[in-house]
Amino acid sequence: MGLMSELAGQRPGPSHLLLLRFVLVNLVAGALLGAAVVQGWVAQAIAADSTRLTLVIFAVFVVGLVLCGIRIAETSRALDEVGRVRAGGPPGEVAVRYLAEIQGRDGESRALAAANLKLKLHTRIAAVGHLANSLVVLGLLGTVIGFIISLSGVKPQIVSDAAAVTPMVTTLVKGMAVALYTTAVGAIGNLWLMLNYRMLVTGTAQLLHGLVALGERHARA
Repeated sequence: MGLMSELAGQRPGPSHLLLLRFVLVNLVAGALLGAAVVQGWVAQAIAADSTRLTLVIFAVFVVGLVLCGIRIAETSRALDEVGRVRAGGPPGEVAVRYLAEIQGRDGESRALAAANLKLKLHTRIAAVGHLANSLVVLGLLGTVIGFIISLSGVKPQIVSDAAAVTPMVTTLVKGMAVALYTTAVGAIGNLWLMLNYRMLVTGTAQLLHGLVALGERHARA
């Protein structure tokens, strides 16, 4: 009962604040990306990456950001439903499903239902976290590929030949460019997407607490 009472005392945050934070973070990050485009840094990174892995990383990032936006919108709608019910309004779909699930159950069964709800909600957003982490992995993969490219051009037996040094240096620079740019793009994409994912996690926790509190109030009525 201690856990359930603690959850019942927590109110879900205003859903519009969740959407507002999402919009503000991505407007600022988008403005910084736009500045990088204007400065020519983005074109330089794409041109220097002969493997085109930076484009793959960016595509994965876009998928993750879109999915995160969808989940945040869904979470906001569910928070609105919970807020309306707490204000005395009619329950929405999310609240109706949870209230129907705990209807007539005792405290222990409701605690199990709350744990099951927590698992469902976190499973629903887990893909965004996985995509964010995959950006770092892809960046590290680019680092390895870049070093392989760099070392592939090094031939110790012809280092003394001045004519052969220039192609080796060119290959070395090309490989290092791949390593550095893919690592940077992966790290920046991970940071950007993780900021959004943390907001989604916070909103999901608020939704969980709100639904559990609503269920407890309904059970005691």
